[in-house]
Amino acid sequence: MKQIVILSGKGGTGKTSVSAAFAHLSSSLECSISPVFVDADVDAANLSLVLTPEISQTSEFWGGSLAEIDAENCLGCGSCVTVCRYDAVVPDAHHKNIFVIDPIACDGCAACVYACQQNAISMIPQQEGHWFRSKSPFGTLFHAELFPGKENSGKLVTLIKQQARLWAEEYQSQVVIVDGPPGIGCPVISACAGADLGFIVTEPSLSGLHDLKRVLETLNHFRIPTVICINKADLYLEGTRQIKEFAASEGIEVLGEIPFDEHIVDAMLQGSPVTSLFSESPASQAINQIWKNLYSKFLVQKESS
Repeated sequence: MKQIVILSGKGGTGKTSVSAAFAHLSSSLECSISPVFVDADVDAANLSLVLTPEISQTSEFWGGSLAEIDAENCLGCGSCVTVCRYDAVVPDAHHKNIFVIDPIACDGCAACVYACQQNAISMIPQQEGHWFRSKSPFGTLFHAELFPGKENSGKLVTLIKQQARLWAEEYQSQVVIVDGPPGIGCPVISACAGADLGFIVTEPSLSGLHDLKRVLETLNHFRIPTVICINKADLYLEGTRQIKEFAASEGIEVLGEIPFDEHIVDAMLQGSPVTSLFSESPASQAINQIWKNLYSKFLVQKESS
């Protein structure tokens, strides 16, 4: 079983459009590889909007814990105030000489728990979202929703990737395709864990090359082989040339270029992969060739090795 993580330096480069198209194309192959899909952008999950899955399983995600003071046992000694670095321990507005925890300020470090000699403080686990296993027309999808303002997105990404891997092993799926979060933060690092190939979607904008280099540094740090595709390649030819020259200097293969095509937007608005809805459009033809390159050079070769 192989894992491919699809990344971009920022949102809006077309990463999810490409991921959705790969989902459609993988199910259309004469020799289907039966991939399992993961939407690892748990802060703003949107792959499910395009793959239109039916939810088969819903599970709670419990992330970190927050401190809570038992008012009956609190003596108001203030030892918790002294050790809290986040100013999360505040006086109770209704009771003198008693403290309470501000849940927004609390970081869950538990320093106050160890400082309290009365054992009046405990750590309470917090539900921070949900994760789902769904059935799409193109295969099984694992995705999640983090509650607004909650943290531990990296932990949630790790959880749904684990579930996807276990599912793939049980049902003998050869490939797990991960639609990763944008940027280079903690959820991206979690999405990259265990990946056999990084697939970067970039664009020839003013910041495109800079964003590409940031993502590449992350993948290089984890020693993950990388390939590139350039979206909207015909909008700024000089930028496309610079990206291709950089890729050549780094020994990275550019699997293909996708032209600017309004059919992608139309397909997104209709909740369908562009390759499914507008198979003859310029973007669909380009993505189809990129998928064939990816399949023949990395998936088939690695399955037989």
